[in-house]
Amino acid sequence: MTTAVQQTAASPAQALFASLNAARDKEAVDAKDVNPQDRFLKLLVTQLKNQDPLNPMDNAQMTSQLAQISTVDGIEKLNATLKMILEGNSQNQAMQAAAMVGHGVLVPGSGLLLAGGGALGGVELDGPADRVSVTIKDGSGLVVRTQELGALPAGAKGFTWDGKTDSGTAAVDGVYTVTVKALRGEDAVVARSLEWGVVSSVARSGDSVSLNVGSLGLFKMSDVREIL
Repeated sequence: MTTAVQQTAASPAQALFASLNAARDKEAVDAKDVNPQDRFLKLLVTQLKNQDPLNPMDNAQMTSQLAQISTVDGIEKLNATLKMILEGNSQNQAMQAAAMVGHGVLVPGSGLLLAGGGALGGVELDGPADRVSVTIKDGSGLVVRTQELGALPAGAKGFTWDGKTDSGTAAVDGVYTVTVKALRGEDAVVARSLEWGVVSSVARSGDSVSLNVGSLGLFKMSDVREIL
């Protein structure tokens, strides 16, 4: 007795699987050393060669695959362009930071250094204010001076202190602390104190650039509110 074996045409998925295996066995290449676009086109050509003539690949399917490789290639080029832009931006930022060495800056902080009968500080407002005042305290937390700055617009603004207390006497040189109060009519305006320091050096770590502002520590370029 003989057994009849029915042969059926391979499906497109089976043909693709077979073609991929044939290509892999024929040429074992490290994927990291091959251009993804070349690898895709090679597989596509192999798939076309091994497809069933009676059931060829659908045109829409081929167009979809070509569109995918075009998208991948575009993304790779975009990533390369973004990398170049980031590297260039990092270099420009480093050059700008280096130019700030030796300059005074206002950065976030509540300290106020009194030396030689004078001190420089700053305030930052989230909105315009009709009345802004700063309260200066010594190391014990005692108020030594309340100074009115008047009306100020939104943003950063520096101020000076002549070293005099509210009673008119000269305060001792040293580090004091500052708090800010801002009002617009009867409503409070969000306000922060700024600390003055001199940029002594620039530190670069990877793509980031930091400013060494003496005893105040390291700050990002974006932390600088004003250059004096």
